[in-house]
Amino acid sequence: MSNGKNLKAVAYGEVLWDVFGNEKKIGGAPLNVALRMKTLGCEVAMISCIGNDEDGQAIIDQVKSLGLETDAIMQTENFATGLVNVTLNDRGSASYEISYPSAWDKIVLNDFAKKIVADADVLIYGSLVCRDEVSRKSLEELLQTKVYKVFDVNLRKPHYSYEILEKLMYSADFIKFNDEELLEIAAAMQSPFTSLEDNMHFIAKKTNVTAMCVTKGKHGALLMWGGKLYENGGYPVEVADTVGAGDSFLAALITSLLTGKAPQTAIDFACAIGALVAQAPGANPEISYSEIESLMVEKIKLF
Repeated sequence: MSNGKNLKAVAYGEVLWDVFGNEKKIGGAPLNVALRMKTLGCEVAMISCIGNDEDGQAIIDQVKSLGLETDAIMQTENFATGLVNVTLNDRGSASYEISYPSAWDKIVLNDFAKKIVADADVLIYGSLVCRDEVSRKSLEELLQTKVYKVFDVNLRKPHYSYEILEKLMYSADFIKFNDEELLEIAAAMQSPFTSLEDNMHFIAKKTNVTAMCVTKGKHGALLMWGGKLYENGGYPVEVADTVGAGDSFLAALITSLLTGKAPQTAIDFACAIGALVAQAPGANPEISYSEIESLMVEKIKLF
C-alpha cells in the first residue's frame, strides 16, 4: 500500500468550516488533500489564512492535532475565517454557498511559507483560492518555485474565469479534473471532442501537461501518466456524501505516483480511498489500510 514517507508536500489555499445544518466540519479542498496525505505518511504543511476569531483558532487547534505544519497559516484582523454552507441532494451530492470575502482570500506570504515550498517535493493548489487577487498573486509567486506542481481544479460558480484557469494549467505538472470540469474547460478552449479520453489528450497538447487524472464519480477515474492511459471503474459503496472524496482520491494518487508506485496500482488505491470517503459523512473520515484492502479485494472477487 501507499507510503508517503520522506515525501514533503505543501498545500496552498482555503481552510474553512463546512457547515452541514447545525454541524460544522473542518474543510477546504487543499486542506482535505493535505490531511489525507498526512495519514499516508507524508510530511505536510498548509499555507492559508484564518481570521482572528474562534473559528480560526479551532482550525489551528485541529490541524495541529492532526500533525500538519501550521506556521504558514497566517492570521488577519480584517476578515473572518471561511465558512461554507453545504447542501446535499438525495444522492449525497453536494452544492456549496461560499462566503466572500473570507480570510483565505487574503493570503499574504511570509518567509516561512516561501521556504517550505522551496524545500518541498510537491505543491498542491486549486482554482477557488484564485477568486481574489490577493491570494492569487501569492500563488503566482509560489508557482515560480522549482517544485512539482499539482493543480486541483475545483469549479465553484461564480468563482472562476477561463483565463485564470488556463494560466493555472500552464503552470502545472499534473492536473486533476472531474469529468464535468474537464468537458467544460476543454469546450471553453475550443475542443472539438466529446469523449473524456480525447479531451485529456486535447488539454495535454494545449498546455504541455502530460500527467493528469479525471474522476468520474461512482464510475471511477482515468489517469494519464507516462504517455499511457490507465482506468479504474470504481468501487460500489453506499454514498453518505461526496464532500472531500475527490480530495482524498488526489492525495492518495499523488502520494502513490510520487513514491514510485505503478500507475495502475496508484489509481486503484486512490479510487478505493475516494469511495470510502464518500461512504462516510464529511470530508476527512478516518480510514484504515484494512478497509482499503478489503474494498479492493471485494472488487476483485466480483469479477
